[in-house]
Amino acid sequence: MVEVQKHSVHTLVFRSLKRTHDMFVADNGKPVPLDEESHKRKMAIKLRNEYGPVLHMPTSKENLKEKVPQSASDSYGHKQYPANQVGQEVEYLVTGTHPYPPGPGVALTADTKIQRMPSESAAQSLAVALPASQARADANRPVPAGGEYRHPGASDRSQPAGAVVMEGGNAKNSALMAKKAPTMPKPQWHPPWKLYRVISGHLGWVRCIAVEPGNQWFVTGSADRTIKIWDLASGKLKLSLTGHISTVRGVIVSTRSPYLFSCGEDKQVKCWDLEYNKVIRHYHGHLSAVYGLDLHPTIDVLVTCSRDSTARIWDVRTKASVHTLSGHTNAVATVRCQAAEPQIITGSHDTTIRLWDLVAGKTRVTLTNHKKSVRAVVLHPRHYTFASGSPDNIKQWKFPDGSFIQNLSGHNAIINTLTVNSDGVLVSGADNGTMHLWDWRTGYNFQRVHAAVQPGSLDSESGIFACAFDQSESRLLTAEADKTIKVYKEDDTATEETHPVSWKPEIIKRKRF
Repeated sequence: MVEVQKHSVHTLVFRSLKRTHDMFVADNGKPVPLDEESHKRKMAIKLRNEYGPVLHMPTSKENLKEKVPQSASDSYGHKQYPANQVGQEVEYLVTGTHPYPPGPGVALTADTKIQRMPSESAAQSLAVALPASQARADANRPVPAGGEYRHPGASDRSQPAGAVVMEGGNAKNSALMAKKAPTMPKPQWHPPWKLYRVISGHLGWVRCIAVEPGNQWFVTGSADRTIKIWDLASGKLKLSLTGHISTVRGVIVSTRSPYLFSCGEDKQVKCWDLEYNKVIRHYHGHLSAVYGLDLHPTIDVLVTCSRDSTARIWDVRTKASVHTLSGHTNAVATVRCQAAEPQIITGSHDTTIRLWDLVAGKTRVTLTNHKKSVRAVVLHPRHYTFASGSPDNIKQWKFPDGSFIQNLSGHNAIINTLTVNSDGVLVSGADNGTMHLWDWRTGYNFQRVHAAVQPGSLDSESGIFACAFDQSESRLLTAEADKTIKVYKEDDTATEETHPVSWKPEIIKRKRF
Protein backbone atom coordinates (compact mmCIF):
# COMPACT_ATOMS: atom_id res chain seq x y z
CA MET A 1 0.00 0.00 0.00
CA VAL A 2 2.89 2.35 0.86
CA GLU A 3 4.62 1.66 -2.51
CA VAL A 4 1.43 2.44 -4.45
CA GLN A 5 1.06 5.64 -2.47
CA LYS A 6 4.65 6.69 -3.25
CA HIS A 7 4.02 6.08 -6.96
CA SER A 8 0.80 8.12 -6.94
CA VAL A 9 2.51 11.04 -5.15
CA HIS A 10 5.20 11.29 -7.83
CA THR A 11 2.57 11.01 -10.58
CA LEU A 12 0.74 13.94 -8.96
CA VAL A 13 3.96 15.97 -8.93
CA PHE A 14 4.65 15.43 -12.65
CA ARG A 15 1.05 16.20 -13.64
CA SER A 16 1.18 19.44 -11.67
CA LEU A 17 4.46 20.35 -13.37
CA LYS A 18 2.93 19.75 -16.80
CA ARG A 19 -0.07 21.98 -16.05
CA THR A 20 2.08 24.88 -14.86
CA HIS A 21 4.89 24.52 -17.42
CA ASP A 22 3.95 27.47 -19.63
CA MET A 23 1.57 29.49 -17.50
CA PHE A 24 1.37 30.80 -13.96
CA VAL A 25 -1.06 33.15 -12.20
CA ALA A 26 0.09 36.72 -11.70
CA ASP A 27 -1.00 39.17 -9.04
CA ASN A 28 -3.90 40.56 -11.13
CA GLY A 29 -5.43 37.05 -11.57
CA LYS A 30 -4.67 36.75 -15.33
CA PRO A 31 -2.42 34.00 -16.72
CA VAL A 32 0.83 35.42 -18.04
CA PRO A 33 3.82 33.67 -19.64
CA LEU A 34 6.90 33.45 -17.42
CA ASP A 35 10.53 33.56 -18.37
CA GLU A 36 12.65 30.49 -17.68
CA GLU A 37 14.39 31.82 -14.52
CA SER A 38 11.15 33.01 -12.86
CA HIS A 39 9.47 29.74 -13.80
CA LYS A 40 12.21 27.67 -12.12
CA ARG A 41 12.12 29.81 -8.97
CA LYS A 42 8.34 29.53 -8.56
CA MET A 43 8.39 25.81 -9.29
CA ALA A 44 11.09 25.26 -6.64
CA ILE A 45 8.92 27.11 -4.07
CA LYS A 46 5.87 25.05 -5.07
CA LEU A 47 7.78 21.77 -4.82
CA ARG A 48 9.27 22.66 -1.43
CA ASN A 49 5.95 23.76 0.08
CA GLU A 50 3.66 21.04 -1.24
CA TYR A 51 5.75 17.98 -2.07
CA GLY A 52 8.97 18.40 -0.11
CA PRO A 53 8.20 15.73 2.56
CA VAL A 54 7.75 12.94 0.00
CA LEU A 55 10.11 13.76 -2.85
CA HIS A 56 13.03 11.82 -1.34
CA MET A 57 10.99 8.59 -1.14
CA PRO A 58 11.48 5.90 -3.83
CA THR A 59 8.82 5.93 -6.55
CA SER A 60 7.89 2.26 -6.86
CA LYS A 61 9.03 -1.26 -6.06
CA GLU A 62 10.31 -1.77 -9.58
CA ASN A 63 12.66 1.17 -9.19
CA LEU A 64 14.00 0.21 -5.75
CA LYS A 65 16.96 -1.66 -7.20
CA GLU A 66 19.03 0.69 -9.35
CA LYS A 67 22.56 1.69 -9.99
CA VAL A 68 23.23 4.82 -7.97
CA PRO A 69 26.44 6.72 -7.42
CA GLN A 70 27.51 7.66 -3.93
CA SER A 71 25.69 10.82 -2.66
CA ALA A 72 23.39 10.87 -5.70
CA SER A 73 20.73 13.58 -6.16
CA ASP A 74 17.34 13.43 -7.89
CA SER A 75 16.17 15.63 -10.76
CA TYR A 76 14.78 18.24 -8.34
CA GLY A 77 17.97 18.78 -6.40
CA HIS A 78 16.98 16.73 -3.33
CA LYS A 79 19.84 14.71 -1.93
CA GLN A 80 19.28 10.93 -1.91
CA TYR A 81 20.41 8.61 0.90
CA PRO A 82 23.96 7.40 0.36
CA ALA A 83 24.48 3.89 -0.96
CA ASN A 84 26.83 1.38 0.66
CA GLN A 85 29.08 1.20 -2.36
CA VAL A 86 29.27 2.92 -5.71
CA GLY A 87 27.32 1.05 -8.39
CA GLN A 88 25.93 -1.52 -5.98
CA GLU A 89 22.27 -2.58 -5.94
CA VAL A 90 20.45 -0.90 -3.09
CA GLU A 91 17.29 -2.01 -1.29
CA TYR A 92 15.46 0.77 0.51
CA LEU A 93 14.06 -0.60 3.78
CA VAL A 94 12.75 1.89 6.30
CA THR A 95 12.83 0.47 9.83
CA GLY A 96 11.34 1.73 13.06
CA THR A 97 14.24 3.87 14.20
CA HIS A 98 12.37 7.19 14.03
CA PRO A 99 10.22 8.37 16.94
CA TYR A 100 6.91 7.96 15.11
CA PRO A 101 5.68 5.37 12.60
CA PRO A 102 5.73 6.14 8.88
CA GLY A 103 2.37 6.85 7.35
CA PRO A 104 0.52 8.96 4.77
CA GLY A 105 1.72 12.55 4.88
CA VAL A 106 4.42 11.87 7.51
CA ALA A 107 7.88 12.98 6.53
CA LEU A 108 10.83 10.69 7.16
CA THR A 109 13.82 12.70 8.31
CA ALA A 110 17.43 12.21 7.41
CA ASP A 111 17.99 10.69 10.84
CA THR A 112 15.97 7.66 9.80
CA LYS A 113 18.32 4.73 9.37
CA ILE A 114 18.20 2.58 6.27
CA GLN A 115 19.22 -1.01 6.81
CA ARG A 116 19.45 -4.09 4.73
CA MET A 117 17.36 -7.12 5.47
CA PRO A 118 19.44 -9.55 7.59
CA SER A 119 20.64 -12.64 5.88
CA GLU A 120 19.23 -16.05 6.78
CA SER A 121 22.31 -16.99 8.81
CA ALA A 122 22.19 -13.68 10.70
CA ALA A 123 18.50 -14.21 11.52
CA GLN A 124 19.26 -17.70 12.87
CA SER A 125 22.06 -16.44 15.09
CA LEU A 126 19.79 -13.70 16.37
CA ALA A 127 17.09 -16.22 17.25
CA VAL A 128 19.58 -18.45 19.08
CA ALA A 129 20.88 -15.51 21.09
CA LEU A 130 17.47 -14.41 22.39
CA PRO A 131 16.99 -17.09 25.11
CA ALA A 132 20.52 -16.51 26.33
CA SER A 133 19.76 -12.92 27.25
CA GLN A 134 16.73 -14.10 29.25
CA ALA A 135 18.86 -16.75 30.96
CA ARG A 136 21.47 -14.15 31.88
CA ALA A 137 18.71 -11.89 33.27
CA ASP A 138 17.42 -14.75 35.42
CA ALA A 139 20.94 -15.54 36.63
CA ASN A 140 21.60 -11.90 37.58
CA ARG A 141 18.31 -11.57 39.48
CA PRO A 142 19.07 -11.21 43.24
CA VAL A 143 18.23 -14.14 45.47
CA PRO A 144 15.78 -13.27 48.30
CA ALA A 145 17.02 -13.32 51.85
CA GLY A 146 16.38 -16.31 54.05
CA GLY A 147 13.69 -14.45 56.00
CA GLU A 148 11.63 -13.79 52.88
CA TYR A 149 10.88 -16.92 50.93
CA ARG A 150 9.99 -16.13 47.36
CA HIS A 151 7.81 -18.77 45.80
CA PRO A 152 8.82 -19.41 42.20
CA GLY A 153 7.08 -16.62 40.36
CA ALA A 154 6.88 -15.34 36.85
CA SER A 155 10.67 -15.22 36.48
CA ASP A 156 10.97 -18.95 37.06
CA ARG A 157 8.03 -19.69 34.84
CA SER A 158 9.72 -18.28 31.75
CA GLN A 159 11.39 -21.68 31.29
CA PRO A 160 9.73 -25.00 32.16
CA ALA A 161 11.42 -27.47 34.45
CA GLY A 162 14.21 -29.29 32.72
CA ALA A 163 14.36 -26.80 29.87
CA VAL A 164 17.65 -26.53 28.02
CA VAL A 165 19.01 -23.01 27.92
CA MET A 166 21.70 -21.88 25.48
CA GLU A 167 24.32 -19.72 27.15
CA GLY A 168 26.02 -17.17 24.95
CA GLY A 169 25.40 -16.24 21.34
CA ASN A 170 28.19 -18.40 19.96
CA ALA A 171 27.09 -22.03 19.61
CA LYS A 172 30.67 -23.27 19.84
CA ASN A 173 31.16 -21.85 23.36
CA SER A 174 27.62 -22.51 24.61
CA ALA A 175 26.93 -24.64 27.71
CA LEU A 176 23.80 -26.65 28.35
CA MET A 177 22.03 -26.10 31.64
CA ALA A 178 19.02 -27.95 33.03
CA LYS A 179 16.81 -25.92 35.34
CA LYS A 180 15.91 -27.69 38.55
CA ALA A 181 12.30 -27.77 39.66
CA PRO A 182 11.85 -25.56 42.74
CA THR A 183 11.12 -27.18 46.07
CA MET A 184 9.51 -25.86 49.22
CA PRO A 185 12.07 -25.14 51.95
CA LYS A 186 11.59 -26.70 55.35
CA PRO A 187 8.94 -24.74 57.26
CA GLN A 188 9.45 -23.29 60.70
CA TRP A 189 7.97 -25.44 63.46
CA HIS A 190 4.96 -23.95 65.23
CA PRO A 191 3.22 -25.50 68.24
CA PRO A 192 -0.37 -26.56 67.60
CA TRP A 193 -3.24 -24.49 68.95
CA LYS A 194 -5.96 -25.99 71.15
CA LEU A 195 -9.39 -24.80 72.22
CA TYR A 196 -9.58 -23.88 75.88
CA ARG A 197 -12.64 -21.61 76.25
CA VAL A 198 -16.06 -21.12 74.64
CA ILE A 199 -17.86 -17.86 75.44
CA SER A 200 -21.60 -17.59 74.87
CA GLY A 201 -23.94 -14.64 75.31
CA HIS A 202 -24.93 -13.38 71.87
CA LEU A 203 -28.35 -14.30 70.49
CA GLY A 204 -27.24 -14.35 66.85
CA TRP A 205 -24.27 -15.03 64.61
CA VAL A 206 -21.11 -13.36 65.92
CA ARG A 207 -19.93 -11.47 62.84
CA CYS A 208 -16.89 -9.44 63.98
CA ILE A 209 -14.31 -9.23 66.74
CA ALA A 210 -11.54 -6.85 67.86
CA VAL A 211 -9.10 -6.69 70.78
CA GLU A 212 -8.40 -3.37 72.48
CA PRO A 213 -4.81 -2.05 72.52
CA GLY A 214 -4.38 -2.54 76.27
CA ASN A 215 -5.21 -6.27 75.94
CA GLN A 216 -7.69 -6.11 78.83
CA TRP A 217 -10.92 -6.71 76.93
CA PHE A 218 -12.26 -7.44 73.48
CA VAL A 219 -15.39 -6.43 71.60
CA THR A 220 -17.75 -8.40 69.35
CA GLY A 221 -20.59 -7.47 67.00
CA SER A 222 -23.47 -9.77 66.24
CA ALA A 223 -26.55 -10.41 64.13
CA ASP A 224 -28.56 -9.75 67.29
CA ARG A 225 -27.79 -6.03 66.62
CA THR A 226 -25.73 -5.63 69.79
CA ILE A 227 -22.09 -4.90 70.51
CA LYS A 228 -20.69 -6.70 73.54
CA ILE A 229 -17.51 -6.04 75.47
CA TRP A 230 -15.87 -9.02 77.23
CA ASP A 231 -13.08 -9.38 79.75
CA LEU A 232 -10.21 -11.11 77.96
CA ALA A 233 -8.78 -12.91 80.98
CA SER A 234 -12.01 -14.35 82.39
CA GLY A 235 -14.28 -14.29 79.34
CA LYS A 236 -17.06 -12.58 81.30
CA LEU A 237 -19.41 -10.03 79.79
CA LYS A 238 -18.64 -6.44 80.85
CA LEU A 239 -20.97 -4.31 78.73
CA SER A 240 -23.59 -4.43 75.97
CA LEU A 241 -24.09 -1.52 73.56
CA THR A 242 -27.32 -1.12 71.58
CA GLY A 243 -27.98 1.31 68.77
CA HIS A 244 -27.67 -0.55 65.47
CA ILE A 245 -30.95 -1.66 63.92
CA SER A 246 -29.45 -4.50 61.89
CA THR A 247 -26.51 -6.93 61.96
CA VAL A 248 -23.26 -5.41 63.21
CA ARG A 249 -20.61 -6.33 60.62
CA GLY A 250 -17.48 -4.52 61.82
CA VAL A 251 -15.91 -3.24 65.05
CA ILE A 252 -12.53 -1.69 65.79
CA VAL A 253 -10.98 0.06 68.81
CA SER A 254 -8.85 3.14 68.25
CA THR A 255 -5.25 3.22 69.45
CA ARG A 256 -5.21 7.03 69.37
CA SER A 257 -8.35 7.86 71.35
CA PRO A 258 -10.91 6.16 73.67
CA TYR A 259 -13.23 5.49 70.77
CA LEU A 260 -14.90 2.37 69.41
CA PHE A 261 -16.10 2.34 65.81
CA SER A 262 -18.80 0.05 64.46
CA CYS A 263 -20.65 -0.50 61.19
CA GLY A 264 -23.55 -2.64 60.12
CA GLU A 265 -26.07 -3.72 57.55
CA ASP A 266 -28.25 -0.72 58.53
CA LYS A 267 -25.85 1.47 56.45
CA GLN A 268 -24.67 3.17 59.65
CA VAL A 269 -21.16 3.89 60.83
CA LYS A 270 -20.98 4.89 64.48
CA CYS A 271 -18.30 6.26 66.79
CA TRP A 272 -18.75 5.31 70.45
CA ASP A 273 -17.13 7.21 73.31
CA LEU A 274 -16.05 4.49 75.76
CA GLU A 275 -15.89 6.94 78.66
CA TYR A 276 -19.64 7.54 78.42
CA ASN A 277 -20.60 4.39 76.43
CA LYS A 278 -22.60 6.52 74.02
CA VAL A 279 -22.58 7.26 70.31
CA ILE A 280 -20.98 10.64 69.69
CA ARG A 281 -20.68 10.64 65.89
CA HIS A 282 -22.42 9.18 62.86
CA TYR A 283 -20.81 8.94 59.42
CA HIS A 284 -23.49 9.16 56.74
CA GLY A 285 -22.91 8.42 53.07
CA HIS A 286 -23.03 4.72 52.23
CA LEU A 287 -26.01 3.65 50.16
CA SER A 288 -26.13 0.04 51.34
CA ALA A 289 -24.88 -2.31 54.06
CA VAL A 290 -21.41 -1.48 55.44
CA TYR A 291 -19.36 -4.69 55.55
CA GLY A 292 -16.09 -3.62 57.16
CA LEU A 293 -13.98 -0.79 58.52
CA ASP A 294 -10.43 -0.01 59.58
CA LEU A 295 -8.55 2.87 61.18
CA HIS A 296 -5.42 4.46 59.81
CA PRO A 297 -2.55 3.79 62.25
CA THR A 298 -1.00 7.28 62.21
CA ILE A 299 -3.72 9.81 61.27
CA ASP A 300 -7.32 10.32 62.35
CA VAL A 301 -8.85 8.68 59.30
CA LEU A 302 -11.51 5.97 59.18
CA VAL A 303 -12.05 3.79 56.09
CA THR A 304 -15.25 1.81 55.51
CA CYS A 305 -16.33 -0.57 52.74
CA SER A 306 -19.84 -1.33 51.62
CA ARG A 307 -22.18 -3.38 49.49
CA ASP A 308 -22.65 -0.24 47.36
CA SER A 309 -19.30 -1.16 45.64
CA THR A 310 -17.40 1.71 47.22
CA ALA A 311 -15.05 2.39 50.10
CA ARG A 312 -15.20 5.72 51.89
CA ILE A 313 -12.52 7.68 53.71
CA TRP A 314 -13.78 9.71 56.67
CA ASP A 315 -12.23 12.41 58.81
CA VAL A 316 -12.82 11.04 62.31
CA ARG A 317 -13.23 14.47 63.94
CA THR A 318 -15.27 16.39 61.37
CA LYS A 319 -17.27 13.37 60.09
CA ALA A 320 -16.54 14.61 56.54
CA SER A 321 -16.25 12.11 53.68
CA VAL A 322 -12.77 12.86 52.35
CA HIS A 323 -12.87 10.45 49.39
CA THR A 324 -15.21 7.94 47.88
CA LEU A 325 -13.08 5.13 46.44
CA SER A 326 -14.97 4.01 43.33
CA GLY A 327 -13.82 1.31 40.93
CA HIS A 328 -15.07 -2.02 42.24
CA THR A 329 -18.03 -3.46 40.35
CA ASN A 330 -19.50 -5.45 43.23
CA ALA A 331 -19.72 -5.33 47.01
CA VAL A 332 -16.48 -4.43 48.80
CA ALA A 333 -16.12 -7.06 51.52
CA THR A 334 -12.94 -6.05 53.33
CA VAL A 335 -10.64 -3.06 53.78
CA ARG A 336 -7.26 -2.65 55.47
CA CYS A 337 -5.09 0.40 56.24
CA GLN A 338 -1.37 0.83 56.81
CA ALA A 339 1.04 3.72 57.25
CA ALA A 340 3.19 2.83 54.22
CA GLU A 341 2.13 3.08 50.60
CA PRO A 342 -0.29 1.86 49.43
CA GLN A 343 -2.17 2.98 52.51
CA ILE A 344 -5.52 1.34 51.68
CA ILE A 345 -6.20 -2.19 50.39
CA THR A 346 -9.68 -3.47 49.50
CA GLY A 347 -11.03 -6.88 48.52
CA SER A 348 -14.30 -7.29 46.69
CA HIS A 349 -16.91 -9.73 45.47
CA ASP A 350 -15.90 -8.70 41.94
CA THR A 351 -12.85 -11.00 42.54
CA THR A 352 -10.33 -8.13 42.48
CA ILE A 353 -8.05 -6.53 45.04
CA ARG A 354 -7.29 -2.83 44.75
CA LEU A 355 -4.40 -0.87 46.22
CA TRP A 356 -5.35 2.79 46.66
CA ASP A 357 -3.61 6.13 46.75
CA LEU A 358 -4.99 7.75 49.91
CA VAL A 359 -4.10 11.32 48.92
CA ALA A 360 -5.53 11.19 45.40
CA GLY A 361 -8.38 8.82 46.21
CA LYS A 362 -7.59 6.71 43.15
CA THR A 363 -6.55 3.15 42.39
CA ARG A 364 -2.82 2.48 42.23
CA VAL A 365 -2.95 -1.23 41.33
CA THR A 366 -5.74 -3.70 40.57
CA LEU A 367 -4.97 -7.39 41.18
CA THR A 368 -7.16 -9.75 39.14
CA ASN A 369 -5.58 -13.12 39.99
CA HIS A 370 -8.45 -14.47 42.06
CA LYS A 371 -11.31 -16.21 40.29
CA LYS A 372 -13.85 -15.84 43.10
CA SER A 373 -14.90 -13.29 45.71
CA VAL A 374 -12.19 -11.87 47.96
CA ARG A 375 -13.72 -11.66 51.43
CA ALA A 376 -10.58 -11.34 53.56
CA VAL A 377 -7.29 -9.42 53.43
CA VAL A 378 -4.59 -9.38 56.13
CA LEU A 379 -1.33 -7.42 56.37
CA HIS A 380 1.76 -8.99 57.88
CA PRO A 381 2.79 -7.04 61.02
CA ARG A 382 6.52 -7.12 60.18
CA HIS A 383 7.03 -7.93 56.52
CA TYR A 384 6.01 -5.64 53.67
CA THR A 385 3.57 -8.28 52.42
CA PHE A 386 -0.10 -9.20 52.66
CA ALA A 387 -2.44 -12.12 51.98
CA SER A 388 -5.91 -12.40 50.49
CA GLY A 389 -8.48 -15.14 50.97
CA SER A 390 -10.90 -16.50 48.40
CA PRO A 391 -12.64 -19.86 47.81
CA ASP A 392 -10.13 -20.62 45.01
CA ASN A 393 -6.94 -19.95 47.01
CA ILE A 394 -5.15 -17.94 49.62
CA LYS A 395 -2.60 -15.76 47.85
CA GLN A 396 0.36 -13.87 49.22
CA TRP A 397 1.49 -10.57 47.70
CA LYS A 398 4.32 -8.13 48.05
CA PHE A 399 3.93 -4.39 48.46
CA PRO A 400 3.94 -1.79 47.01
CA ASP A 401 2.88 -3.05 43.58
CA GLY A 402 1.12 -6.27 44.56
CA SER A 403 3.74 -8.65 43.17
CA PHE A 404 2.54 -12.24 43.47
CA ILE A 405 4.49 -14.43 45.92
CA GLN A 406 2.74 -17.78 46.31
CA ASN A 407 -0.51 -19.71 46.62
CA LEU A 408 -1.61 -21.40 49.84
CA SER A 409 -3.87 -24.16 48.58
CA GLY A 410 -5.93 -26.66 50.51
CA HIS A 411 -8.58 -24.67 52.36
CA ASN A 412 -11.37 -25.52 49.96
CA ALA A 413 -14.16 -23.43 51.42
CA ILE A 414 -15.49 -19.88 51.48
CA ILE A 415 -12.81 -18.06 53.48
CA ASN A 416 -14.38 -15.32 55.58
CA THR A 417 -11.42 -14.19 57.64
CA LEU A 418 -7.61 -14.11 57.82
CA THR A 419 -5.25 -13.09 60.60
CA VAL A 420 -1.50 -13.42 61.15
CA ASN A 421 0.89 -12.90 64.04
CA SER A 422 4.53 -11.83 64.19
CA ASP A 423 5.76 -15.42 64.44
CA GLY A 424 4.42 -16.10 60.95
CA VAL A 425 1.31 -18.10 61.89
CA LEU A 426 -1.44 -17.37 59.38
CA VAL A 427 -4.98 -18.40 60.33
CA SER A 428 -7.81 -18.78 57.82
CA GLY A 429 -11.41 -19.26 58.95
CA ALA A 430 -14.10 -20.56 56.63
CA ASP A 431 -17.86 -20.68 56.23
CA ASN A 432 -17.99 -24.42 56.94
CA GLY A 433 -16.44 -24.03 60.41
CA THR A 434 -12.93 -25.18 59.49
CA MET A 435 -9.83 -23.27 60.51
CA HIS A 436 -6.42 -23.82 58.91
CA LEU A 437 -3.11 -22.66 60.33
CA TRP A 438 -0.21 -21.97 57.97
CA ASP A 439 3.46 -21.11 58.10
CA TRP A 440 3.58 -17.70 56.43
CA ARG A 441 7.03 -18.03 54.85
CA THR A 442 6.63 -21.41 53.16
CA GLY A 443 2.85 -21.74 52.92
CA TYR A 444 2.92 -25.05 54.82
CA ASN A 445 -0.40 -26.02 56.42
CA PHE A 446 0.64 -27.33 59.84
CA GLN A 447 -2.78 -27.66 61.52
CA ARG A 448 -6.46 -28.03 60.66
CA VAL A 449 -9.19 -27.43 63.23
CA HIS A 450 -12.92 -28.06 63.09
CA ALA A 451 -14.42 -27.32 66.49
CA ALA A 452 -17.78 -28.76 67.41
CA VAL A 453 -20.77 -26.43 67.63
CA GLN A 454 -22.13 -25.58 71.04
CA PRO A 455 -24.86 -27.88 72.42
CA GLY A 456 -28.28 -27.08 71.04
CA SER A 457 -26.96 -25.76 67.72
CA LEU A 458 -27.30 -27.40 64.34
CA ASP A 459 -24.25 -28.77 62.58
CA SER A 460 -25.06 -26.39 59.74
CA GLU A 461 -24.38 -23.49 62.14
CA SER A 462 -20.71 -24.34 62.06
CA GLY A 463 -19.02 -21.30 60.53
CA ILE A 464 -16.23 -18.86 61.34
CA PHE A 465 -16.92 -15.22 60.43
CA ALA A 466 -13.96 -13.46 62.08
CA CYS A 467 -10.79 -14.21 64.03
CA ALA A 468 -8.09 -12.19 65.73
CA PHE A 469 -4.99 -12.62 67.88
CA ASP A 470 -4.82 -10.73 71.14
CA GLN A 471 -2.09 -8.13 71.64
CA SER A 472 0.28 -10.68 73.23
CA GLU A 473 -0.39 -13.08 70.32
CA SER A 474 -0.75 -15.91 72.84
CA ARG A 475 -4.50 -16.29 72.34
CA LEU A 476 -6.59 -16.66 69.22
CA LEU A 477 -10.26 -15.64 69.25
CA THR A 478 -12.84 -16.71 66.68
CA ALA A 479 -16.37 -15.34 66.11
CA GLU A 480 -18.69 -18.11 64.96
CA ALA A 481 -22.10 -18.93 63.55
CA ASP A 482 -23.15 -20.97 66.60
CA LYS A 483 -23.39 -17.63 68.51
CA THR A 484 -20.19 -18.27 70.46
CA ILE A 485 -16.68 -16.86 70.73
CA LYS A 486 -14.02 -19.57 70.90
CA VAL A 487 -10.61 -18.91 72.44
CA TYR A 488 -7.52 -20.94 71.46
CA LYS A 489 -4.02 -20.98 72.88
CA GLU A 490 -0.77 -22.73 72.01
CA ASP A 491 -0.25 -26.22 73.38
CA ASP A 492 2.56 -25.75 75.92
CA THR A 493 3.28 -29.48 76.10
CA ALA A 494 3.90 -29.87 72.36
CA THR A 495 7.44 -30.26 71.03
CA GLU A 496 8.98 -30.96 67.66
CA GLU A 497 9.25 -34.63 68.68
CA THR A 498 5.61 -35.00 69.75
CA HIS A 499 4.26 -32.96 66.83
CA PRO A 500 6.83 -33.29 64.03
CA VAL A 501 6.52 -31.42 60.78
CA SER A 502 5.32 -33.92 58.16
CA TRP A 503 7.21 -32.20 55.39
CA LYS A 504 8.93 -33.51 52.30
CA PRO A 505 10.90 -31.45 49.78
CA GLU A 506 8.13 -31.85 47.25
CA ILE A 507 8.24 -30.16 43.91
CA ILE A 508 6.13 -27.04 43.96
CA LYS A 509 3.35 -26.98 41.42
CA ARG A 510 3.80 -24.25 38.89
CA LYS A 511 0.20 -23.13 38.99
CA ARG A 512 -0.01 -19.41 39.51
CA PHE A 513 -3.70 -18.65 39.39
